[in-house]
Amino acid sequence: MKPLPAKVEGVLFDLDGTLLDSAPDLHAALAAYCAEVGAAVPDYAVMREVVSRGSRAILRCAFAEDDGALLARMPRYLEIYQGMLATHTRPFDGIAQLLEAIEAQELRWGIVTNKPGFLTEELIQRMDWDLRASAVICGDTLPVKKPDPAPVLLACEHAQVEPASCVFVGDDARDVEAGRAAGLYTVAVRWGYLDGGDPESWGADAVLEHPRQLAGLLKLPVTA
Repeated sequence: MKPLPAKVEGVLFDLDGTLLDSAPDLHAALAAYCAEVGAAVPDYAVMREVVSRGSRAILRCAFAEDDGALLARMPRYLEIYQGMLATHTRPFDGIAQLLEAIEAQELRWGIVTNKPGFLTEELIQRMDWDLRASAVICGDTLPVKKPDPAPVLLACEHAQVEPASCVFVGDDARDVEAGRAAGLYTVAVRWGYLDGGDPESWGADAVLEHPRQLAGLLKLPVTA
């Protein structure tokens, strides 16, 4: 584990698999879509692992098709998902307390996700985070998305923090790659979906098991 910057001004997070456990609703939507088209529903564990790669990877769990066919299926799948958004999605254990502790220390926090804006915005409203986050950068905010560093840099700009004084937290190698390229301190988390990978191999500055450890790393007092 590398030492933190001398001064930390903000913390940026990936959304699905880092702040929120959204896999139950994503799988429920996939099951509903499969029922519509008469396809077998893939196991939850198989789908959960690829959530960080987005809806195309989720659909590929049920349909062995090329990208063009999967893209054609995506609008209906996302429509179904939007209809059940936040039904079972919840912050991971310890995230609520972590965000409160970040705010109590007057640090800024934000979200950088590859999830489309119309879903991200509704979801963070359902979580009552829309007025709390200093930056929300979605998968279609820019022409590029993670692992490109541009969305992370834009989030720093919106949050008014210097990249060198900011931490980026995620559950996928793309998060670490984007954060590192943008000049942030990177944290890989084991509580997320991981895309079948080993966070120790991603080159993150720190690898953590629980949000409490992130609070400890940042020296934040967290209430139970």
